[in-house]
Amino acid sequence: MKYSKRYLAFFLLLLTAVVVRFRMVSAEGGEVAQFRGAQLEPEIWNPLISESVNQNLLSVVIDSKEYTNENHTFYMDENLNIMLPVDLLRSALACSAHIYNGKQLLVEKHNTQILFTLDADKAKVNDEMQSLISPFTEKDGIFYVSLNDLSNYLGYSYSWDIAQNKAAASDTSESTSIIPVKYDLRDKKRVAKVRNQGTFGTCWAFAALGALESSLLPEEDAQYSADHMTLCNGFHLTQKDGGEYTMGMAYLAAWKGPVYEADDPYGDNKTDETLTAVKHVQEMQVIESKDYEKIKEAVFLYGGVQTSIYNALTSSVSETPYFNRESNAYCYIGTEKPNHDVVIIGWDDQYSRENFTTVPEGDGAFICQNSWGKNFGEDGVFYISYFDTNIGSHSVCYTRIEETDNYDHIYQSDLCGWVGQLGYNRESIFGANVFTAHGTEELKAAGFYATGKDSRYEIYVVRDFKDMSSFASMIPAASGKLSNAGYYTINFEQEIAVEAGERYAVVLHMTTPNSVHPLAIEYIADEMTQSVVLDDGESYISANGIDWTGIESAQEANICLKVFSDNQ
Repeated sequence: MKYSKRYLAFFLLLLTAVVVRFRMVSAEGGEVAQFRGAQLEPEIWNPLISESVNQNLLSVVIDSKEYTNENHTFYMDENLNIMLPVDLLRSALACSAHIYNGKQLLVEKHNTQILFTLDADKAKVNDEMQSLISPFTEKDGIFYVSLNDLSNYLGYSYSWDIAQNKAAASDTSESTSIIPVKYDLRDKKRVAKVRNQGTFGTCWAFAALGALESSLLPEEDAQYSADHMTLCNGFHLTQKDGGEYTMGMAYLAAWKGPVYEADDPYGDNKTDETLTAVKHVQEMQVIESKDYEKIKEAVFLYGGVQTSIYNALTSSVSETPYFNRESNAYCYIGTEKPNHDVVIIGWDDQYSRENFTTVPEGDGAFICQNSWGKNFGEDGVFYISYFDTNIGSHSVCYTRIEETDNYDHIYQSDLCGWVGQLGYNRESIFGANVFTAHGTEELKAAGFYATGKDSRYEIYVVRDFKDMSSFASMIPAASGKLSNAGYYTINFEQEIAVEAGERYAVVLHMTTPNSVHPLAIEYIADEMTQSVVLDDGESYISANGIDWTGIESAQEANICLKVFSDNQ
């Protein structure tokens, strides 16, 4: 009897519409034809259906994953089509989806490109105009597109079950990959401006910020300060010392930045420590070494990917047998470790091996943006062979960037981030941080690092923390699995209230396959991390969640585990 009320409502609405129509015809003195439900005009019938659908629990199953209108803003329109918010497309349909100039939506998957225009009844599908069932539209500041139309042109099956109030779509394409054989973000206007690091060892910051800026394009065009990232982080280093990708991740995860380039220009030998972040970066994924398919998917879905190479060039005009200046093609094959960071902005599987001075085993290259100005390579861009020793060995993509009003507070003690790892020589470990609430707040999310792929996590909160015996009162907050290593923010299944001055603990149970040290920690590992402060937090570890040990004194480390909250 679950849906009896809905069917009764349909019947009453239908009866009302019929009576109204009957009276209108009778008043005009015309004949009244025998009623047929199918003869009721769509402009009367469709709104009745869509209104009832939207007032109930509406679910959409895409490639076996279910979404509901409790957590997302999709709805049924008056054409009886499910309208999906554009920001859901990337995760739900594994496609590239970007809005240009607030008027056009470009959706790409496999070898199909669909260009929608706001409120238009046709779209350009691989350069041919095709009709749409429902137009690409904007509602309350959110852009929506029809799942039915997407299914028609992306090779998906589509069905609607009115009894279950559920739509279903499934990829029926024969293609095994979501990406084409060649892709270049320059063609999509999704690359950051080419910068010049000059004589400083700041490539890591330019690569991080270039990838970050790319991930916001084309919807938002911003340029962030490498000066601030290299001078206002938690590390003890100068701009001449160099750095690596985990430093950029720590700076962004701690909400130290990014800040705008205009507010802290590069190369003036000064910075402004009073500047605050203009974006909050809540997720950064580290792709497994040499997983070229995942790197390509990240470029396709999110934007530029920061990666490390061994650079045998000392400047934009120097020479090396590994670089062909005529074709702007680079390939190093050897034992040297990475010493330079660039941004992968595309690829070409058919790029000829003959373009390289040192001829590799086969064709194919990544398209990379350097930080040596436009005089280097192809206006700052060059090609690196798939067979290069280091390309793709350390790769980061910036996958969740939010406005600064997303949470009111961040609680943390790991400003240097993922410096090392801790464990019990097993895949699983419990870690906990204790904080004191600034005010009456609701704990909403936790931020932490997964140190390997396919990690599983469980998050708990302990209210009114007194001592280690308090861990017996852990409240479950969230659980799940993460495909890639990296930094993640996980929203709690429900907010947990704390009082001003209350000490509380957030607990992370992490399981990482094939790892013996699955928990990310901050500690003094070298000269660059000598600024790590150990008395700014209270951290504990446990092998079983029952017996706990404090680690600040025993291990001289902080656990990388943050909490985000809102004021009540």
